[in-house]
Amino acid sequence: MIDYSLPLVDLHRHLDGNIKPQTIWQLAQKHSLKLPANTLQDIEQLTQIHDKTSDLMAFLEKLDVGVSVLADYDACYTVAYENMRDAQQSRLDYVELRFSPYYMAKSHNLDMVQLIAAIIDGVRAGEKEFGVKANLIGILSRTFGAETCMDELNALLQHKDDITALDLAGDELGYPAELFVNHFQLARDANWQITVHAGEADGPQSIWNAIYKLGATRIGHAVAASEDEKLMQYMAQNNIAIESCPTSNYQTATVKDLRKHPMPIFLKHDIIVTLATDDPAVSNIDIAHEYNLAHTTLGLSPSVLQQVQRNGVAAAFLSDIDKQAIFDNKKPL
Repeated sequence: MIDYSLPLVDLHRHLDGNIKPQTIWQLAQKHSLKLPANTLQDIEQLTQIHDKTSDLMAFLEKLDVGVSVLADYDACYTVAYENMRDAQQSRLDYVELRFSPYYMAKSHNLDMVQLIAAIIDGVRAGEKEFGVKANLIGILSRTFGAETCMDELNALLQHKDDITALDLAGDELGYPAELFVNHFQLARDANWQITVHAGEADGPQSIWNAIYKLGATRIGHAVAASEDEKLMQYMAQNNIAIESCPTSNYQTATVKDLRKHPMPIFLKHDIIVTLATDDPAVSNIDIAHEYNLAHTTLGLSPSVLQQVQRNGVAAAFLSDIDKQAIFDNKKPL
């Protein structure tokens, strides 16, 4: 249901949630790491969700296996490079890859500044090789606390010019926005854009806080916004975009019934809604799967989905010139 004559983008894709089972298997063997799996098929069962989990934190545990094999900086480079290959295979014209340096570094005590450098190098090499434009978003993993997040932020700021935006992800309920006000002030001082995971494991107030306290101009998931009419009106009037990830929302049990996902409600409220994959390797999906789901399960028409594709470019953390270039570079079918 994708219109390939229009630009196709993915604005909410976790680089560290998109490590393929084959890569996990290969890196584990290369570094002689023991995993609770004896075959590639076991790795797939261990790392991929085939229906849904109990909640967000159970979903996030699936990512732990992939990052556990990042034993050196070359492994981080490989994962970043392969994310770009995956973007090409998904026929993306532009992708924003987000990652948490601390989360990726912690299993093997890697230096975060060097890890970020490896990620940047892998993505830039992939851009050249695969012809997909990319930008990087740094994540603060709120689950590890405000102090660790400040260390994470400082490492990201060492590569200020190679990072486009800052995100906050992890345990939304346990670590609310007010703990990270100073972090995001520093990010805005660095002229970074702001996107925040909110309204996924907590209610509408979490989204208000992401906007007012952290300065978010995009919200990851934002499922709970459907409970607050004033919030939806505010987001529409102020061009606060939603990065919608329906399969992920179902798998985390944020949405109990996919047919009742609020994406159509957001679109009817004239909110800038984009469609994204979140953690495609963990969810075992690609962007085409999400567009097909939006059509067949959520009932969105082809014309509405074309608007969603255009929304993706509109909401991208790019200059107006770069946005126009994405349209201009689109080759006729």
